[in-house]
Amino acid sequence: MRKPWIVGVLLAGVLLGACTDPASGPEVAPPTPSVPTTTRRPVPVAPVKSAPAVLYLGDSLAMESQNVLGRELRNTLDATYTSAPYSGTTPCDYLEGAKAGSLVPAADKAAALVRSLHPDYVVLQFWGNAWAYTPCMDGITYAADRETYFARYRADVRKLTAQIAAAGGAQRPTIVWVLQGPDPITPERVQAVNALYKAQARSTGDTVADAGKAVSPAGARYTWTQYLPCTAYERAHPDYCTQPGNGRTTLHRDDDYLHFCLAPTTSTPRPCPVRSPGILRMAREITRAIAARAPSRSGG
Repeated sequence: MRKPWIVGVLLAGVLLGACTDPASGPEVAPPTPSVPTTTRRPVPVAPVKSAPAVLYLGDSLAMESQNVLGRELRNTLDATYTSAPYSGTTPCDYLEGAKAGSLVPAADKAAALVRSLHPDYVVLQFWGNAWAYTPCMDGITYAADRETYFARYRADVRKLTAQIAAAGGAQRPTIVWVLQGPDPITPERVQAVNALYKAQARSTGDTVADAGKAVSPAGARYTWTQYLPCTAYERAHPDYCTQPGNGRTTLHRDDDYLHFCLAPTTSTPRPCPVRSPGILRMAREITRAIAARAPSRSGG
């Protein structure tokens, strides 16, 4: 097994199109932007899926996971699904009225998409990127000023929630904040970001999906690991149990401690092109969280 802290430092200048820890430097910019019965007795009816409409926004972790999450939502909940992630983003990039240079074009701002798509759920996945490259963060970084970083992040999360709520109007969508997985470089930062998401969800009646727990060791929520024991599903599907002889599966490549796609990162951000256990685990947890909130409906 490799030493993740050493590799993580060496990767700071290597990961292209990748969402990095705020202390480890900026990523390459995403490309410039240019889915009658005949009996008298009552007939019991079985509950059917509620078919929610889901919108998925976020950074490079959402970029690599978007196709898998869409598949899980459609297969499990018969959901309609739209995704518009942009690598390197923070919540402020999805705010309407943000300063020029935002990584998200106006048509894909959260409120704009809510007004046009009328989703039932808006899933937001942000690792917590913050560096001088992201214009809307005004150069605020976790490494330089932790207090200011969290104050700004908290304010932007509140603004984003308010804009989504206003855009939804009488049909306000439920926001699903995705809790992040462990970070070997600054584990306390991810824990604080997740606490911020939980507090925001509680204050507005929204919810969280603890996808990060699905890629953490049992009993060690914020301990980073490259491998985990294969689940029963992964053992039954060998493509997802990468080391069947050892009974464990790979979450991260040797050269990327952050992302869960087992294909190399590229300078052009893309959905993950290969089966990757970490992505599937997280997508299933997000789907489970939405299923727990989605009202069931009945039909004949």
